[in-house]
Amino acid sequence: MDHPVLLVVAAVVVGMSKGGLATAAAIAVPMLSLVMNPIAAAATLLPVYLVTDWVGVWFYRRNFSRRNLVILVPAMIFGIVIATIVTPYTPEPVLLVVTGLIGIWFCARTWLRRTPPEPAEAAILPGLFWGTITGITSFITHSGAPPSQAYLLPQRLPKLEFAGTIAIAFAIGNLAKLPGYWVTGALVGLEWRLTAILIVAGVCGTILGRWIVELLPDATYMQVIKVMLFTLSAGLIAKALTL
Repeated sequence: MDHPVLLVVAAVVVGMSKGGLATAAAIAVPMLSLVMNPIAAAATLLPVYLVTDWVGVWFYRRNFSRRNLVILVPAMIFGIVIATIVTPYTPEPVLLVVTGLIGIWFCARTWLRRTPPEPAEAAILPGLFWGTITGITSFITHSGAPPSQAYLLPQRLPKLEFAGTIAIAFAIGNLAKLPGYWVTGALVGLEWRLTAILIVAGVCGTILGRWIVELLPDATYMQVIKVMLFTLSAGLIAKALTL
C-alpha cells in the first residue's frame, strides 16, 4: 500500500474520534481520498474503525443514552442497507455536498441564535430520519458525523453521555457495514500486515482522544465538536467541487 505515513495519521485520527472527539474520524477518509479511491480508503480503515469502536465502547460503557441508541441504531442499519444497494449508482460529489450542507446548516443555525434553545427531546421521527442519513453517508464516505450530530447536539447531553452514545451507535453500525463491503468487493486485497499497524495506531489515538475529552470542560468540549463539524462540512463541499 502506498502512502503508509498518511494511512497511520488517518488511523490515529480515527482512534481519537472513538476516544470521544466524535467528528474527527470523518476527516480520515477525505484525507486519504486525496491519494486513493474513497471506497478503497473507507475499506482500508474499516478494520481500524471496528477495533477502536470497541475500545471506545469499553471507555464509555457506563455513559450513554439508551433511548437515543434504540432510535438511532435500527435507522443506521436501514441506511447502510440502502447505501449497499445504491453505492454503484450514487455520484460521490452529490453525497459529499449534501452531507457538508447538513453540518453547515446545523452550525449556522446554532451560532446565529440570539438565545440558546431549550434542550431538544430524543424524538423518534427525527431520530429515524437522521439515523438513516447517518447510515448512508457513513457507509459510502465514513462521514456520518454531520447527520448524527444534527440530531444529538440539540439535546445538549452531558459530554460523556454524548461521546458514549456516538461510540456505541457507530460500533454497531460499523459491524453492520461488513456484509455490504464484502458484497461490493471493497475488502478484497487488503494488506493485513499494514492493517495490524494501523489498528495499533488507532488504539493509541483512542487513548489520546479519551484523555483530551476528560481534560476539556463540557461547554468547551461541545464548542470544539461544533467547530470540527463546521470545518469538516466545509471540507466535504470543497472536495466535491474538485471531483
